[in-house]
Amino acid sequence: MRGAHPRVVLGLHRSRYERRPLTAALDLGVRAIDTAFNYHGFTAHQRLAKVAGDLLPRLTLSTKVGYFPGPDGAPQHSLAPSRLLAALEQTNQALGRPPNLVFLHNPEVSLHAPADAAREALSQACEALADASRRGWCESWGIASWDPTPLPDLIDDTTPAPCVLMVRSGLLAGIGTLDAADELTARWRPSAVWGMSPFGGNAEDPVWKTVDPRMFLQEPTAEVSRIQAAFRVAYDLPSVRTVAVGTDNPAHLQEVLQALDRDTDTAMLLKYRKLLRERHAAINGSEARP
Repeated sequence: MRGAHPRVVLGLHRSRYERRPLTAALDLGVRAIDTAFNYHGFTAHQRLAKVAGDLLPRLTLSTKVGYFPGPDGAPQHSLAPSRLLAALEQTNQALGRPPNLVFLHNPEVSLHAPADAAREALSQACEALADASRRGWCESWGIASWDPTPLPDLIDDTTPAPCVLMVRSGLLAGIGTLDAADELTARWRPSAVWGMSPFGGNAEDPVWKTVDPRMFLQEPTAEVSRIQAAFRVAYDLPSVRTVAVGTDNPAHLQEVLQALDRDTDTAMLLKYRKLLRERHAAINGSEARP
């Protein structure tokens, strides 16, 4: 059994929900997993309890609520407090225990109403999860947002603040995501910020054979793979404490874990963000922020 890696969460978005990747993760020191009510065709929690029920007490488990089965079986999104709480109640029953952390899943998907209505919907959804935490249905709650750019304009001092914020991180996260994450972190002051999708959803994407992320390390060497460098950079674009990485391949998980002790080049990362902002401004015809 390796030493614990509290800065890494095993994401189960595309997982086959088999036992071996979970036991391998534990052996490597990864003791946190992240899933969602809608993963694995809305059966993720039941599947986890079936294949790894005896492992769950050894794991810190986060999940998400926000997507529900539609009339045709396709996922549909809702921020209705009653639906969120019902999903969380089902989650407790399926897992046989309260999850350690529950995220409001991609709230931006249902926030296209006029600003006042969207602001109220977000506030009520956040309050529902805060209430669930008070009831003991979860230890804490957070917000996981694939596109957080609308959120800063929809929160105020009355919006319940999440304990954890999770956003996309890494070299493929756009400047809008990075800036919104920084602003939400400054305003909400969550106890932790997590990153997700450090490889843009696919570590085998050709981009990682074309771009060399090692340029963002203080000591780029051939001993560090491009995948390892990309994973390490994900902790600084934006600044996050923990990164959720999805894989059923223990060798891939072991590879990225070996990058955690590398240091990034702060000046290069600042230059990269500046270039992203300038490109965004050129495309949108607005002035770049300093």
